[in-house]
Amino acid sequence: MERVFTLVLSRVDAVARVVLLGCMTVMIVVVATQVLMRYAFNASIDWADEVSRLAFVWSIFIAIPLGIREGAHVGIELLINKLPRKLARQVTRTMLALAFLLMCVVTYEAVVVAYETWSERLGAINISSSYFFVAVIVGSAHAALHLLHLVLHPLDEHGPEYPID
Repeated sequence: MERVFTLVLSRVDAVARVVLLGCMTVMIVVVATQVLMRYAFNASIDWADEVSRLAFVWSIFIAIPLGIREGAHVGIELLINKLPRKLARQVTRTMLALAFLLMCVVTYEAVVVAYETWSERLGAINISSSYFFVAVIVGSAHAALHLLHLVLHPLDEHGPEYPID
């Protein structure tokens, strides 16, 4: 079961990386083009602000679970470093389980808000403003999967390739 979960999560991560690259590319191209249009041609693109903001939000929420996978997020380890190894692992697993539950709550609430605001439209591109919440839904659900994986299959201090039991 662990192997299947890890394989599925790896595939989801691969898709997330492609989406992240696409969002970053869209954001950079749109903002650079908007700057060029404003300063070189004294004109602007009506939809540039909304598209770049949407790409930015999607980039952030798609990147969060990838950061969890790599252990790239900031962590305060002052207490953990002072505890015996076995207790430190238990406290870490407990915190990961709580973070998993928090991501489940965030996912659920984002679904509720997206549903309730689906009829609200963005002005220039005429799509639902809930697509900002869809990014939160996707990112928090993906993050929850990574946190659950870490709870079920804790890592040694050597990194992701060395699970401990």
